[in-house]
Amino acid sequence: MEHILRCHELVKSDLVRGQGCVVFDRAGKAFVDFEAGIWCANLGHGHPRITEVIGNQSERLMHTAYRFTTDLAEDAAIAVLSALRWDDGRCVFLSSGSEAVELGVTIARRLTDRSLMLTLAGAYLSALGSAGSQPHETWHQLALDTCDACPEGESCRADCEILSAIPFEHLAGFVFDGGNMHGTARFPPVGLIRQIAHRIHAAGGLIIANEVTAGMGRTGRWFGFEHYELRPDVAVLGKALGNGYPVSAVAVRPDVADPLERSGFTYVQSHQSDPLGCVVAKEVINVIRDEQLVERSEEVGSRFLDELREMASRTSAIREVRGRGLMIVADLDPARASAAAAFSDLLERGFIVGASDRLNHLRFYPPLTISLDQIERVADALSDVLDTRQG
Repeated sequence: MEHILRCHELVKSDLVRGQGCVVFDRAGKAFVDFEAGIWCANLGHGHPRITEVIGNQSERLMHTAYRFTTDLAEDAAIAVLSALRWDDGRCVFLSSGSEAVELGVTIARRLTDRSLMLTLAGAYLSALGSAGSQPHETWHQLALDTCDACPEGESCRADCEILSAIPFEHLAGFVFDGGNMHGTARFPPVGLIRQIAHRIHAAGGLIIANEVTAGMGRTGRWFGFEHYELRPDVAVLGKALGNGYPVSAVAVRPDVADPLERSGFTYVQSHQSDPLGCVVAKEVINVIRDEQLVERSEEVGSRFLDELREMASRTSAIREVRGRGLMIVADLDPARASAAAAFSDLLERGFIVGASDRLNHLRFYPPLTISLDQIERVADALSDVLDTRQG
């Protein structure tokens, strides 16, 4: 690995092939992928319908200059807006979730002529731009620690001091993460988010739903914001929209798109609404519908959660299990178990899971096609690993 720039921790991999929820190394060893790559392969690896449209379109036309739109982009936009139930909205396709979030922020600032944005502390928004650095001059971060211990629970009082500290009249918008929260699967109180949404709109700001990870069926709904009955003005999609192919989308409601277009706003990048990315995005949405994967995520995820919570009741190594759909995290007690050690032990047994050394948790964000047998197997392996480590 001498010629790979080390931007982060690197682990040399001999993985060469993927099929469904399993990836294989050069020696033919199989690993069940409970991370879906990096939360992208919601349909599983090598889905035949996705590989077919990639092959067919790549032989025809992969890329056009940004001035030249196509029917393929229009069809993909209709598919995205239909999933959002925003039939009269507009959509543009980019290459990454980071770009898409940053464009959503730019739209909010353009339409409100304000610079200050609100987000939840700990939410990962972007690898670049203002949304990536979140300088305190232009970003207000709402910490949820106080909310976790609030006796009001989900109800959230209108006169809450946390809400009173938010300068709503100066906000361009609120970027809301539907639950991923940088891979921690933390779900803010419904009452709090609804209060924020009401006040944002009353003050003329926009709500941007960051669905890069929480969207496309991951939480048992099409989009994470649906658990909060929100009405976002902008929705940002990525990761699973391409099932591993790099495509993202920014969707806007018509009452946002119309004034934005009249304002003379422009945005240009090299891979804007490319034909290849657009056909992939459309087919991913079609597959999710045809295979009823949103419903499956809710059903299978509920059973997986029950399995892990039952395990937590039997071992003190697990402090908490939380999740929605197939977005699940198990916090480990650092005095009794190490996430890094559990990750290595599970990898040796043929399971790829997410792990945070800093937070000492294990993460399970598998493809929405994961089987109950594969879930039972990883649960059995985890139980054995934790029992062994405790012993």
